Amino acid sequence: MTKPQTQVAAAMLRPDLLRIAQWIEPGSRVLDLGCNDGTLLAHLRDTRQVVGTGVELNDQFVIASVRRGVNVIQQDLEKGLALFSDQQFDTVVLSKTLQSMHHTEHILREMARVARYGIVSFPNFGYWPHGWSILRGRMPVTGEMPYQWYNTPNIHLCTMKDFQDLAQAVGVRILDRVAFNGGHTVRFLPGWRSTLAVYRFESPHFLGASR
Repeated sequence: MTKPQTQVAAAMLRPDLLRIAQWIEPGSRVLDLGCNDGTLLAHLRDTRQVVGTGVELNDQFVIASVRRGVNVIQQDLEKGLALFSDQQFDTVVLSKTLQSMHHTEHILREMARVARYGIVSFPNFGYWPHGWSILRGRMPVTGEMPYQWYNTPNIHLCTMKDFQDLAQAVGVRILDRVAFNGGHTVRFLPGWRSTLAVYRFESPHFLGASR
């Protein structure tokens, strides 16, 4: 891909996906869980020459991924990642999906099993307007959490500190963290001022495992 084409491709990505792409080594093996329409994997293939595989349940997103030339497996993530072997990938990505998982701890452990590095993004429930909404007797509805309480797929909301506690309990080592609000990076008081958090961690199972 030429430089102008690369710039156009990058401009089409959400800011959080662009940051995720920057964390992934060229030529590496990537598993994208809940890959949606395959946008991230197609970008990584075209700009960083990764060998990518996506997992997606939605029929329309699977079709869209295939049309982008993305290798995708149709499967429910709640059933686990048993079809993948230990350390099969260099990086596994779970973007804006953690909060909708029934078995949150299990999927995080499975991510640590199948790849050396994991990347997770999720809506930050600690964003201060959420607390204000609750004080007014209402469940918060914001850009990253646009659903009403009765139709939301988000069943396990957490703050940034909540996720850090879970990461410690699971045994993964957090390497990088970035927080966003409206596409802009938040550095000051991210736990209160950001709507979306993105973490990169290392598996405790790697320990020099063969590639």
